[in-house]
Amino acid sequence: MKDEKFPELTARQIAQLKQFGTIEHFSEGTTIIKAGDQQYDFFVVMDGQITIENPANKHQPLTIHKKNEFTGDSGMLSHRSAQFNGIAQAKTCVLRLTSQQLKEAIAKHSEISDVLLNAFLLRQETVLSQYQGGLKLIGSSNSKETYAIRDFMDKNHLWYNFLDVDASEDAEALLTHFGRTKEDLPLLINSEAEICQNPSLEQLATYTGVLMEFEDIVFDLLIIGAGPAGLAASVYAASEGLNVVTIDSKAPGGQAGKSSKIENYLGFPTGISGSDLANRAYVQAQKFGCNISIPHRAEKVTHNEGCFTVTATNNKVIQAKAVIAATGAEYRQLPLSTIEKYEGSGVFYSATGMNASACKDELVGVVGGGNSAGQAALFLADHAKKVFVIIRGEDLGAKMSDYLVQRILAADNITVLKSTEVKALHGQYHLESVVLQHKTEGEKQEKITNLFTFIGAKPCTDWVVDLVETDEKGFICTGPGIDAKKLLACEIFKTRKPQSLETSIPGFFAVGDVRKGSVKRVASAVGEGSMAVSQVHQYLADLKKISI
Repeated sequence: MKDEKFPELTARQIAQLKQFGTIEHFSEGTTIIKAGDQQYDFFVVMDGQITIENPANKHQPLTIHKKNEFTGDSGMLSHRSAQFNGIAQAKTCVLRLTSQQLKEAIAKHSEISDVLLNAFLLRQETVLSQYQGGLKLIGSSNSKETYAIRDFMDKNHLWYNFLDVDASEDAEALLTHFGRTKEDLPLLINSEAEICQNPSLEQLATYTGVLMEFEDIVFDLLIIGAGPAGLAASVYAASEGLNVVTIDSKAPGGQAGKSSKIENYLGFPTGISGSDLANRAYVQAQKFGCNISIPHRAEKVTHNEGCFTVTATNNKVIQAKAVIAATGAEYRQLPLSTIEKYEGSGVFYSATGMNASACKDELVGVVGGGNSAGQAALFLADHAKKVFVIIRGEDLGAKMSDYLVQRILAADNITVLKSTEVKALHGQYHLESVVLQHKTEGEKQEKITNLFTFIGAKPCTDWVVDLVETDEKGFICTGPGIDAKKLLACEIFKTRKPQSLETSIPGFFAVGDVRKGSVKRVASAVGEGSMAVSQVHQYLADLKKISI
């Protein structure tokens, strides 16, 4: 049976692709894709073969593309760097398409789109789960800076190999080889043995192509936040022909991206991780031509005569006719004076595969009584010796779905601690123990080495609080929930009231967790994001009438 990662294109599909690309011949072996290159091309083998090699192990090819097979992965839809070398062997004939030509072909031919995107996603999944290679990151598992880099790379599905100086002889050997010491950590090393010392997330994103440059124009729509609501809006807006740009400060997925397994989302009976769901939506939006750039954090927004100007980090200024705020909410810190000392070295705000490996045979604490906490507890229980679910109230089912409650109660190595709070953290470099206080039974110390907190959502609205109406907690007011006295005095609001997802300024919308009154569920966020696009169309039509 043919491997789905390496399908053969039909004669009809190749004929369709020929309308977009050019035929090339190679009389001798030629490198046509080089690891680290951005904007690399897509190739279909017409005759001969293309060898794909891992730069970390050039002696053992990862695969050989033969007649009617094709190169590429999901990074081709964005500006991500090539991860492998591609060598066209002697006497090979190929059909070459640039990434832009590939996007045009995908947009016009659904059959080709299905074959290519399915293969691209499978290839990415296989590379991330089965192969060692990519960027080398040398650092300490107890380092907050190292954790931030690993967390960013994991959540953005970047291929890398982590070498822990606290446990790996190879890490020590590399430090000696490059004449560096532990004081220089963390270090990032590419396939050309180039070193970047303690890179910022912006440097890392630029280097890998996650942070992109886009045209200095007025977009139809700017979406701020790439959680489920923002990604849904990105997919629908781009598929309907709007010129869209989406930015996010961290990674696709938002709060949902931190969920290890979502089982109550429609259409996924066996469940899907928040990270995988976000990655598929990220690829889907780019398939339709949406520009997505990470990390960009919105810092300020101004409104003037039908145009919004957003100033973001990295000194980027973006102009758009309409804006959708989908910046969501962040989990609050525990009210402990030492909390920041342990963040990234024992205290975490999401539970991923990276965290799971560090929890093996350890005591783990999960703080919170919502679905994210329940999903994390069940996921970590497969790796940890014991998991404590710590809640202040008496009823685990007050905010958690029943299916999660029942599984937690049935798990042999999960203990629910009710009416309990975390009072203190201890450990020299990494978290070593936690002091817990029960409402009536007093304090007790547990040797919890990894603590995951999912408490109290705080809306990410600092950047917009002086522009649109918000409630006392900072959530953005929309539609009927807006005080009529606080509506912007403008031509559009003279003829109609704000739409259900529109704020006190026409053309500025809020969706998902950032919106006052929203239901904190993935399906609801996706629904709001997609629904907002129809309201954007209404606003753009209103704007056009005014300008005539």
